[in-house]
Amino acid sequence: MLFPDYRGRRMRQNKAFRRMVRETKLSTDDLILPLFTVDGKNVKNPIPSMPGQYQLSIDNLVKTSQTAYDLGIPAVILFGLPDKKDALGTRAYAKNGIVQRAVKAVKEKLPDLAVITDVCLCQYTDHGHCGIIDGHVVDNDASLDLLARTALSHARAGADMVAPSDMMDGRIAEIRNALDEKDFSHVPIMAYAAKYCSAYYGPFREAADSAPQFGDRRTYQMDPANALEAIREVTMDAEEGADIIMVKPALAYLDVICRVRDEVDLPVAAYNVSGEYAMIKAAEKMGWLDGKKVMMETLTAIKRAGADLILTYFALEAARELNS
Repeated sequence: MLFPDYRGRRMRQNKAFRRMVRETKLSTDDLILPLFTVDGKNVKNPIPSMPGQYQLSIDNLVKTSQTAYDLGIPAVILFGLPDKKDALGTRAYAKNGIVQRAVKAVKEKLPDLAVITDVCLCQYTDHGHCGIIDGHVVDNDASLDLLARTALSHARAGADMVAPSDMMDGRIAEIRNALDEKDFSHVPIMAYAAKYCSAYYGPFREAADSAPQFGDRRTYQMDPANALEAIREVTMDAEEGADIIMVKPALAYLDVICRVRDEVDLPVAAYNVSGEYAMIKAAEKMGWLDGKKVMMETLTAIKRAGADLILTYFALEAARELNS
């Protein structure tokens, strides 16, 4: 079709037409709100690199979860900051750990809000890595049991879904088997399947106090240059029993989201990570762009690339915009 027989502007000329032919539609149903929880009461510690985000004591976490639920957001994902750390990350799988207590509190108040838990050891280990350390090397196979114990402890606390983010090989099968053996076969797994070793995580590491104390995570998180490898990773996690697969980060990896969406028939999640959030907030503060419009454009782009679900620190703001 060529001009003048085809005129693209015909269907752009008014708001009603634009709505009618819009190909990608973002909704509150697509959003998952990440939350950070700490010990104490009435704690609301601002996270300087993530304006509008906080480390919350459980009472304030419940209040924020209530706000999310009232706005129509279907799920939150919880990250815990323990009161103490050790080499084996024992507070990650403790019965009375911070996430375990937070899950119980949120589910008691908001039984219809889906509570997802991040399953990893980095916030809980004194070395800041996502598994057990042997010298200066993360021992993949020795870490699997602790990750499975962590996921199981979350399920016992009432978590609706567990989300392993460690990128150890074989951890999805280990967790699935552990859940099934203890009568938690109904608890789904959202696998951080293609998680890249990204500089976009910087603000999160401040928020979760999870920076590695030596080295980096390149031996277990993916090389940002690779896309075909992502297909192998998500395929492996799907075959091991994942119910949802995730690409992280989102904005710099839209091509990977698109490829993954074409390759797998499971729901695809994407994590709009802390650095992506912080850049928009910083530019908005400087008056360089319209933060609200860029927020919505960014989330729409992630959805357009193929994500069914978006984990984003913008969830509350985006929900208010979508509901307006």
